[in-house]
Amino acid sequence: MTADPGKPLLTVKRAAKFYGSKLVFKEISCEVGPGQIMLVAGPNGAGKSTLMRIMAGLSKPSAGDVSLNLDPEDVAYLGHSTFIYPGMSALANLKFWGSMYDLSPSRDELMQLLKRVGLERAAEEKAGSFSRGMAQRLNLARIYLVEPKLIFLDEPGTGLDPKSLATLRREITGFRDRGTSVVWISHHVAEDTALADIVLAIGGRKVEYFGAASGYAPEVEAC
Repeated sequence: MTADPGKPLLTVKRAAKFYGSKLVFKEISCEVGPGQIMLVAGPNGAGKSTLMRIMAGLSKPSAGDVSLNLDPEDVAYLGHSTFIYPGMSALANLKFWGSMYDLSPSRDELMQLLKRVGLERAAEEKAGSFSRGMAQRLNLARIYLVEPKLIFLDEPGTGLDPKSLATLRREITGFRDRGTSVVWISHHVAEDTALADIVLAIGGRKVEYFGAASGYAPEVEAC
């Protein structure tokens, strides 16, 4: 299925989530169009990660509807866990991930991906020796490999050194420049709002703000 350019890539209508009798959130509605970055903001425990998993189709809402105007292979999700294979090299990890999508990139093509994220010198090193920043950059290379149209990023900057964090921010805006949409939970909302097009802020189990990033001014740093 090719995405309909007249439709949002992601639409959430009045989504709610319960765990047993405990309400996480309710009446969450938003949409993301092609080439947009949506920052998801809110305090710790507001349900941001739960909502993202629902948006990505990894969990079901207790009520409401979520629709993706994309094929599953056009969607990528990067959560707290890196899911790299520690006993395999960076190059082998990329080759394996490519095979899962029926891709057969050449070594030169894989090396170009690693160079793009600054890991070309670590291509033959086992990924288990990587710092968190290096592991996240390897995950970015994996995303480049499959060229998705919509990317979900759940606090990808957690634990990154300043250089890796700057690289991450540059690459996130680069996705938008190439027409890829990003739904992004950030650990640094005050700084990252400026990089987004729209903001969805949740708190008190409901939407507190949904609209242009330029109109959103968080009072405190969300986490």
